[in-house]
Amino acid sequence: MKLPDASAGLGLRRALLDELRAAPAGAFDFLECAPDNWIGVGGRLGEALDALSERHPLTCHGLSLSLGGTLPLDEVFLAKTRRFLDRHRVVLYSEHLSCCTDDGHLYDLMPIPFTGEAVRHVAARIGRVQDVLGRRIAVENVSYYAAHPALAGEPDMDEASFVGAVLEEADCDLLLDVNNVYVNAINHGYDPHAFLARMPGRRIASYHVAGHYDEAEDLKVDTHGAPVKGDVWALLAEAYRLHGIRPTLLERDFNLPPLPELLGEVARIRQLQQAASPGHGADMLRA
Repeated sequence: MKLPDASAGLGLRRALLDELRAAPAGAFDFLECAPDNWIGVGGRLGEALDALSERHPLTCHGLSLSLGGTLPLDEVFLAKTRRFLDRHRVVLYSEHLSCCTDDGHLYDLMPIPFTGEAVRHVAARIGRVQDVLGRRIAVENVSYYAAHPALAGEPDMDEASFVGAVLEEADCDLLLDVNNVYVNAINHGYDPHAFLARMPGRRIASYHVAGHYDEAEDLKVDTHGAPVKGDVWALLAEAYRLHGIRPTLLERDFNLPPLPELLGEVARIRQLQQAASPGHGADMLRA
């Protein structure tokens, strides 16, 4: 099973469970959850998840594999993840292109050095994850605020080159987070449009959009705690034009507004997808 390219989803958060179950048909096309937060959960919460996954396609976005880390992959957790994905007929599984462990879980996403050695290391770990899960995965470009120490001076490659090299070496897909592109571009002084243009469109499995916090003119923080800003919507529209429409998720983790406000942003995704669809211009000319 595969999601239609022109589909718009919403993050499944526990605080929204009752509202999501009561949402009208067609309010969103799919839901996304972090399996790390749901594996082994039973009772009322488990029943609610089961009910939602019966009614709506489910995608999963992992939090704790630490693909860029040096500790061995947690294969017991991977086996549990595979059972979760199979049970809920998950149509897409993704993880972050980052490190989140160092003698324990850091509960944050740390950058990976943009080097050839790191490409080979991460790609090997992605390959093992794909083998254990029995499926192709997507990796997400992440936001970062300070370069890894190994990036000081002259790194082997820039961020866009590193992302592309990992995708080729691992033969996996890309979850392109458009907000992360915008945040990193502001914080690290590069052109977000040029970065988008360098992404391999054939490997893009889906997109994410989210809100961020304006700490300063030259410092943006990827919070997932605010509405999506206009510059990010414009960048998503550009991504559609450059690389085509793909399933797109609205991420919102806290400061949750009433569900109708979130569904308004889901509707905005659908509007941009429709505007970028083939024949839309011709339809407008006939109108």
